[in-house]
Amino acid sequence: MPPEHDPDVWLFDLDNTLYPARCNLFAQIDVRIGRYIADLLKVDPEEARRVQKEYWREHGTSMRGMMTLHGVDPKQYLDYVHDIDYSPVEASPALDAALKKLPGRKIIFTAGDVPHAERVMERLGVAHHFEAIFDIVAGDYWPKPHKQIYEKLVLKHAVDPMRACMADDIAINLKPASEMGMRTVWVRHEESVKRAADLDLDHIHHQTEDLAEWLTDWVAQRSLRK
Repeated sequence: MPPEHDPDVWLFDLDNTLYPARCNLFAQIDVRIGRYIADLLKVDPEEARRVQKEYWREHGTSMRGMMTLHGVDPKQYLDYVHDIDYSPVEASPALDAALKKLPGRKIIFTAGDVPHAERVMERLGVAHHFEAIFDIVAGDYWPKPHKQIYEKLVLKHAVDPMRACMADDIAINLKPASEMGMRTVWVRHEESVKRAADLDLDHIHHQTEDLAEWLTDWVAQRSLRK
């Protein structure tokens, strides 16, 4: 990242970005989404799975589909699907140290909700580094990569996109950020690489499989430029 792009704001995705994808929290969340739909619609697990994917395709998220079609209370839904075991997420001294040395404001930008983000950050031991969490609720229940939520985030938190950098494990989520002028860091893992197989990755400025390591290297390179 050249000096003219030294950011004063860092936007970090949460799941599979701040912690390793092998923790696989979403597998637990996915099961609970299926159970919620099965209970709501009184259908078997197979039909619940079909409906879940249909709502995801047609409404952006399963939750938005249920809100639109069934009047589901989003808070009750989010509380239910995030009632999971967080023990796979372990403390990360390396990430803590990297964030401590990283200059600038730091904001979580997540498709989860604030309580979920707080539990994850508490497990990681990094909550004290972040000034704010911009969650699915703040984004009016629209997920990334809908551009309007990026625009809402930068307005709410006074972010200059030309002085910002965003890290996410889902490559397509970085495209709106790049289009707004942000620098981007793709945190790769096996599943995210598969999902990006057919994407044009011109909007990706940096790639890594270890966010803490990349941040540490970035700070070191920045020191050499000064």
